Amino acid sequence: MHKGRLEAFSDGVIAIIITIMVLEMKVPHGGDLPSLKPLVPVIISYALSFIYVGIYWNNHHHMFSAVKTINGSVLWLNLHLLFWLSLIPFVTSWMGENHFAQWPVTLYGFILLMNGIAYSILSTRLIRIHGKESALGGAVGKGNKGKISVTTYTLALLLSFVNPFISVGLYILVAGMWFVPDKRIEKKVRQESWEKE
Repeated sequence: MHKGRLEAFSDGVIAIIITIMVLEMKVPHGGDLPSLKPLVPVIISYALSFIYVGIYWNNHHHMFSAVKTINGSVLWLNLHLLFWLSLIPFVTSWMGENHFAQWPVTLYGFILLMNGIAYSILSTRLIRIHGKESALGGAVGKGNKGKISVTTYTLALLLSFVNPFISVGLYILVAGMWFVPDKRIEKKVRQESWEKE
């Protein structure tokens, strides 16, 4: 099964997710800078979520550049990931509009956790199809960053009941960890193409 349609569909869904997030931001009624002050939590929430969606798009692109073929289970697992990604605009808006209140921050963390788990399951399935010696398998390895992320999201969920701002700090920390693109997949794919020449 060819991967092109899956990639195109995923790109389209992710583009719509980003569009929905920006449309959720309401313009202030005042024409001066102080009228922006109530929107600061909304802007911070949007920026954080934009970075997260961008990270998933970037990593999804790199992951599928190392993949030669897909099957029906990959289609469903990709939809599973897109489902959780599609909930980011809702929790982003709720968290920003309520100025990082406990339950919005908790639900935001739960959605991030489910995205991390969904991405990990998809990655594991693709490695199982192509083998641990494939470009993807060799590049991803044990996936420690993914495990650290899921653990941190779980910790942030628990800490949201103590202080939601600690949780938001942990969400920012994980985003920072993933912000610098992982070059392992690109390097492995480039190495394999050189070996074939």
